[in-house]
Amino acid sequence: MFNPSRSGELAANGRFVDDYLAALLAQASHLISSEFHEVVRSHGLSVSEWRVLATLAGSEPISIGRLAQVAVLKQPTVTRMLDRMEAKDQVERLAHDGDRRVTLVRITANGSRMVARLIALARDHEAKVLEPFGLAHAEDLKATLRRIIELHRDPTAEA
Repeated sequence: MFNPSRSGELAANGRFVDDYLAALLAQASHLISSEFHEVVRSHGLSVSEWRVLATLAGSEPISIGRLAQVAVLKQPTVTRMLDRMEAKDQVERLAHDGDRRVTLVRITANGSRMVARLIALARDHEAKVLEPFGLAHAEDLKATLRRIIELHRDPTAEA
């Protein structure tokens, strides 16, 4: 169980960021992502394009707001990027049946083909990153992160 007083003791023995969850998550994400982003760029995609295609791969159409949230991009950036990606037949926009204000996005067959190899490489990269921790710890870590995301997600981006 989390003990805030223990956390404070650890921070007193070192830098605050060495025991601050948000800083640790950001550092770990940056280090791990940077390794893989080199692979993404070598396959002719920008990191943002990779995030969009990876988010859409294997899923139902989602709103631009939700896509921006999951891909960790600003919505205006996603909207501009979708124009370019739609012109390359990687994604397509659809009207929302129940709400004319919402535009949905889905990956095309071309986009799926383009991202399939990168997804396989991403899974290999993830396995190498998590290997030192064992499967049980890796699954616990991912479950904890999913729960943190669920508890702190912006519900207004769901539409």
